[in-house]
Amino acid sequence: MKEYTPSVEIVGSAAAAAERAAERIIAWMSNRSPLTLGLATGATMTPLYARLVAAHRAGLISFREVTSFNLDEYVGVAAGSPASFHRYMQDHLLEHVDIEAARARIPNGMADDVAAEAASYEEQIAASGGIDLLLLGIGANGHIGFNEPGSNFASRTREVSLDETTRIANAGGFSDLASVPRRAITMGVATILEARHILLIATGSEKAAAVAAAIEGPIGSACPASALRLHRNVEIICDEQAAAALATWPQKKDRRRA
Repeated sequence: MKEYTPSVEIVGSAAAAAERAAERIIAWMSNRSPLTLGLATGATMTPLYARLVAAHRAGLISFREVTSFNLDEYVGVAAGSPASFHRYMQDHLLEHVDIEAARARIPNGMADDVAAEAASYEEQIAASGGIDLLLLGIGANGHIGFNEPGSNFASRTREVSLDETTRIANAGGFSDLASVPRRAITMGVATILEARHILLIATGSEKAAAVAAAIEGPIGSACPASALRLHRNVEIICDEQAAAALATWPQKKDRRRA
C-alpha cells in the first residue's frame, strides 16, 4: 500500500470551514460539467449546503448537469420520515437547486432486499462513470460514511451494523435512543476510495481524536478514515477545535474566522 499525505487546511471556526469547503465545491462545479458528486449528511454539512444553495440562487452554480450519490441511509427508515437522510437532503439541498430528481441518488433503506439494493447502488455509481468529488464527514470513532471501526478496506456498498457511539451521536433526529436504527446501507471504504477527489470536513472538539488518528495514526480498520491516506487526492478542511490533537500541521492554520 502506498501512503499519501493529504492536504490539510485548518481554519478558525466551523463557519469558516463550511465557507472554505463551499468555495472548493463551487470551483469544481464551475470548471467541470457534467459532474458526479458524492454527498454526506449531518450537522457539519448543513451550513455548507446553505452556502451552495445561496450560490445557486445567486446564479454562480447550476446542478443541472450534476448527478449525486449519497453515502448512506438508515435501514428501516422511510424516505419521507423526518429522520431519514432522504428528508435531510431534500430539506437542505435538493429542493432548493435545479438538480433533476432522477439524478439525485440515495440508498433505499426500505428495500425488501437490502443486499440487492446495495449491489444496484454500486452498479449505478459505475454506470455514472464514477464519483468525481466525494464529500465526507468523520465520526468521533473515525467512521466515514457508516463504515464503523473494523470495516474492511475492500468493502463495497453494503448493509452494516451501527456502532453504539454512532447511534448515540445521531439520536437527536429521533424521539429517543431506542428509536435510532441499528443498521444502515453505506458506501464501502473501497467505493469511497474510488472517487477521483475526496473532500473531508471536520468541526468541533469531539472530532479531534478521530482527525488525529486519521491523519497521524496507524493506517488500519481501527480508524476507517485512515484509509484516506491510501488516496492521492484528499483534502481535509477542519476548524481549530477539530485540529487540536494534530501534532504536525500547526503551520497550516489559516485562522480565518467567520
